Amino acid sequence: MTAEVQEEYRRRYGGSSGDASPIEAEQFVAPRGVFFVAYVDDVAAGMGGWRRGGPAGDTDGEIKRMYVRPQFRGRGYSRRLLSELESSAREAGLTRLVLETGLEQPEAIALYRSAGYDDVEPFGYYAGYPDSLHLGKTLAVAASAPGA
Repeated sequence: MTAEVQEEYRRRYGGSSGDASPIEAEQFVAPRGVFFVAYVDDVAAGMGGWRRGGPAGDTDGEIKRMYVRPQFRGRGYSRRLLSELESSAREAGLTRLVLETGLEQPEAIALYRSAGYDDVEPFGYYAGYPDSLHLGKTLAVAASAPGA
């Protein structure tokens, strides 16, 4: 699926490289991050992860490679995947998730906005790109159990 998402970026933005921002699989290994693959009837339908770090340092997590295959879109899988990313980030002690998406991805922007993501200061690899949108969401602190 990572090759598919890169092809999607090439199709939408042109060029030959897709997303050129530096990314390594090790960044998504707990406790520094997490990566999920969603399955529907034993078929990989979508993916996404977060890696620790962002504009505020290690209390931020950056969402990367959120993607749902075209044949599975429109069924709520992106929203469920995003919810799992938020839950796992909260459990890992992060206080905010941030992300970068492009203006040529209106459905991604609509998802993030509807889930409570607001504009943040540009950061990271695409900070100076005019077709880049930087969003973030403060994560609610999980309530402690009574007597804890």
